[in-house]
Amino acid sequence: MAQDQGLERYGYTQELRRSLGFKDLLVYGLIFMVPIAPFGIFGSVFQGSGGMVALAYAIGMLAMLFTAGSYAQMSKAFPIAGSVYTYAGRGIGAPVGFLAGWMILLDYVLVPGLLYLIAGVAMNSLVPAVPVWLWLIAFVLLNTAVNYLGIEMTAKVNRVMLVAQLIILAIFLVVGVVALTQGKGRGFSFDPLFNSATFSWPLVFGAVSIAVLSFLGFDGISTLAEENRDSARAIGRSMVAALVVTGLLFITQTWVASLLVEDPDGLIANGDAGGTAFYDAARSAGGGWLAVLTAAATAVSWGFANSLVAQAATSRLLFAMARDRQLPKFLAKIHPTRRIPVNATLLVAGVSLLLGLYMQSREDGITLLSSLVNFGAMTAFLVLHVSVVAHYVIRRRSRDWWKHLIAPVIGFGILAYVVINAKVAAQTVGFVWLGIGAVILVGLLAAGRKPELAGIAGDEEEGK
Repeated sequence: MAQDQGLERYGYTQELRRSLGFKDLLVYGLIFMVPIAPFGIFGSVFQGSGGMVALAYAIGMLAMLFTAGSYAQMSKAFPIAGSVYTYAGRGIGAPVGFLAGWMILLDYVLVPGLLYLIAGVAMNSLVPAVPVWLWLIAFVLLNTAVNYLGIEMTAKVNRVMLVAQLIILAIFLVVGVVALTQGKGRGFSFDPLFNSATFSWPLVFGAVSIAVLSFLGFDGISTLAEENRDSARAIGRSMVAALVVTGLLFITQTWVASLLVEDPDGLIANGDAGGTAFYDAARSAGGGWLAVLTAAATAVSWGFANSLVAQAATSRLLFAMARDRQLPKFLAKIHPTRRIPVNATLLVAGVSLLLGLYMQSREDGITLLSSLVNFGAMTAFLVLHVSVVAHYVIRRRSRDWWKHLIAPVIGFGILAYVVINAKVAAQTVGFVWLGIGAVILVGLLAAGRKPELAGIAGDEEEGK
């Protein structure tokens, strides 16, 4: 196979099964981002944005489109699993790739635990007799079993879950719009997009740092590069397509939900500690049945569909780093028949379970985890944009100024502003995590194990 031969050019052999086409990648990205993702964090974004939730998601989509463009360029240059770890390592240098991979691990390793926690809270609100921790265990076991069966099984489940989410979203939008025309809620207004009484750039960008959590799935598509059977360009195209579709859905649903919030000032002042703001808006529109339907949909989508693909993506990142001897070797083990990174998959399950159990005991568990996940992703994306400029403009002397210089610089600027305005707790933990990664890197260098990527000569040849 041509792609397999291309993989050998980078010093690797084809171990994962190539069985995914453009549609599979698109569905994977949509599921990872979750078309109804705002259901679970609506209250936090509403408070953080001063009620301008639609604006926060619009800015988030714009920022991520620039980042998706950089991903598309690097996935075309290096069609290898590993996401930003691979792109920074081969576009700039292996040590930088290690630190970029280390930072995005803060996102990838934490996000399944966050998803399980949100799902557990949602299910507990529906069935209070079953504690959150028990729902956590159930979701972890279910997803691990499906991922263990192979990437084809994961892809089949994704298609079913996507259709179900879109149906439920359509029901909410129809009922919500009808309710607004009947005088329920606050009626139609542009306040969710812009409210001069509460607007400020630091306020909105602070909310964006939480809202972008819903967009992070598009980058997970890049971890499936070695399971893609189409051309390398399919990775980039599916990223952009998934991002645009979900972005428009996010803006629409949060606009409608914002207008159905009965006490917006109270929500801004007091927050949404219970994580039920969206379900309360649904209740205002259609009654208890719609609140229950949206809560159940959130639980299943976050706890099963989204965490299923998050676990798969995280295991592929761990596999890629372990294959290059930058993480313990046992994480690079491939199941002989399932053709999945089995040890990495099981490790992600264990970490997600322990993290979810701990965070469910904290009142700020969901908000804290959301900010930590986003900080890790945003800092890694900053390095991604630099990688595009380094690889194409500096190394390859590209004169495609928009794709390889202007767009990455704009994307870098937007994300830098988001990182600067992130929560202090997220900044603290994020920089501590970066510090730990730097210490590990220094240790590797001192031990004579300088991070190296296989087939670098092939990379240089490709750049000529």
